[in-house]
Amino acid sequence: MIGIGDDYMKKALILLGCPEAPSQTPMAIYAVYQLTNMGYEVTVASTPSAMKLLEVSDPEEFYVKNKIDIESCLENLEEEAYDLLIGFVHKDAAVSYFVTFYHILNTTSLAVVFEKDPDLLENYVETIQENTNANLVSARAYHNPTPLRVKFDRAIKSLED
Repeated sequence: MIGIGDDYMKKALILLGCPEAPSQTPMAIYAVYQLTNMGYEVTVASTPSAMKLLEVSDPEEFYVKNKIDIESCLENLEEEAYDLLIGFVHKDAAVSYFVTFYHILNTTSLAVVFEKDPDLLENYVETIQENTNANLVSARAYHNPTPLRVKFDRAIKSLED
């Protein structure tokens, strides 16, 4: 960025919706870990129930240091407030949130789409592709986060190259 200097810390925003899918919370913590190691200051915007799971999973805020309610975040969101947007998408509402944040932020974005039902997975992927130019990874995943982790790692590495 012009005029900011070498001390500028890149900022990433991670979106978490309903924590119904067991893979979401460990993947969110993993994403924060990876992004922090890449030099990002990471904020997680989530629903209250997803926030509770993060707080129980990381009680000393070793990984997730910055948390905000997703509605509050949306109300105060400004274009280019973040250098990277990552959305975990496994419900219709998550698709809507991701698309909305994508268009407000106008920044590099990655949708991490996962669902155990292949038809729903395809529908979520198509909707994001039709409404954004975001990078996208998808996997049939629900309980096991490994397929998502592998694809997430590849996607994050490619964004940095």
